[in-house]
Amino acid sequence: MAQLWGGRFTGSINELAWNFNASITFDKRFLEVDVKGSKAHAKMLAKQGIINDEEMTSIVEGLDSILEDVKIGKLEITTKYEDIHSFLEANLIERIGDAGKKVHTGRSRNDQVALDMRLYARDEVEHVTGLLTDILKVLNGIMGENLETYMPGFTHLQKAQPVTLAHHLGAYFEMFKRDLLRMKDIYKRMNYCPLGAGALAGTTYPLDREYTAMLLGFEGPTLNSMDSVADRDYLIEFMSALSTVMMHLSRFSEEIIIWNSNEYRFVTIDDAYSTGSSIMPQKKNPDIAELVRGKTGRVYGDLMTLLTTMKGIPLAYNKDMQEDKEAFFDAVDNTSNCLILFTQMLSTLQFNKENMKRSAMLGFTNATDAADYLVKKGMPFRDAHSVIGKLVLYCIDKNCAIDDLGIEELKSFSELFDNDIYEEISLETCVNKRLTIGAPSLKCMSEIVKLNYEFINSLV
Repeated sequence: MAQLWGGRFTGSINELAWNFNASITFDKRFLEVDVKGSKAHAKMLAKQGIINDEEMTSIVEGLDSILEDVKIGKLEITTKYEDIHSFLEANLIERIGDAGKKVHTGRSRNDQVALDMRLYARDEVEHVTGLLTDILKVLNGIMGENLETYMPGFTHLQKAQPVTLAHHLGAYFEMFKRDLLRMKDIYKRMNYCPLGAGALAGTTYPLDREYTAMLLGFEGPTLNSMDSVADRDYLIEFMSALSTVMMHLSRFSEEIIIWNSNEYRFVTIDDAYSTGSSIMPQKKNPDIAELVRGKTGRVYGDLMTLLTTMKGIPLAYNKDMQEDKEAFFDAVDNTSNCLILFTQMLSTLQFNKENMKRSAMLGFTNATDAADYLVKKGMPFRDAHSVIGKLVLYCIDKNCAIDDLGIEELKSFSELFDNDIYEEISLETCVNKRLTIGAPSLKCMSEIVKLNYEFINSLV
């Protein structure tokens, strides 16, 4: 058992307790960021004259060699070590001797792991931001191609008013845009360096925390050493944002599942993102969308795990906080994988435009416009509402759209109907006369697609 402590102890730790306490099986992910942080720490120690330049060079080269050997499979990270920090330090000492024993000068595992988590989380924020950019690009591309693809808009899952596919998908563009902006905000708040906080009260060594922060690309050092090692707010904020991303993906998945059903047939999912049934040969199941929907609950659970862990912890560091890692890794892994697969699935979807348009017509999404037509002809709205309600009931019995009725049939409900009714209640007219900002008309949505394109380009 390789550990960074032991002088205080006369007996050995119970093997089960050792395994229960150890984190090497999951914090080995920190190898690269732990090397990065340790190199910066060594450079700062040399700058401050705490170690000499020769020792610093030896430490940096030793750390690089360990990282390279792990990457090529020459060196294995095993459960012989308590955590990634003890693995790295033990192997460094083995390679470079006494100089390796100085790398931990002025540092505690508490601020070391706090640094590793910030560096790792910061990288993951940038990674998720990139994945959100990808889905925004795909969405805006589909929107631009479907400015005049008519479909029903829904409330209560009932067909309500006609919109376009561009308008419907534009709602998801706004959701993922907010998710991306949240990532940028989170990055700014987490981008402060805890290294140098020590166990909780700083150190007597003359560290230059501003220099260390600069080397690692932080805005500056954290300003309270106790908070530095006890803070996991940035993880909670990030995981909360990941939960919101998953909620948006889940809502989108639900709609794709519905649209893919035999009753709707709005979309056809590519075979690469579907599976069949072991017993029913006709089945083509939307498994990726269903799994995204299912994994949303898992990411929510990861967030609740960390919130519950942190709620009763006094200052400063407590071992409970080791539980942050597995929940965080799980949340970020699942969200990233879901974003990647969902974006790929979305980019290969086939939209059945005629089915969408016919559904909007048979769903009487132009009924409100028909009532408005009668109001313009002089009929009170409440009377017009009643007339159109009866007209819809008549069409349901005949299994046809309002547009399918002849003028004489329409006049049997009101003499105010004239031949101009057909133009007035066409899906094109119903959509394109809605010209307020955010509405589905061709004019409005063309401008939105252009603005979306500019937003995406601004991210580069």
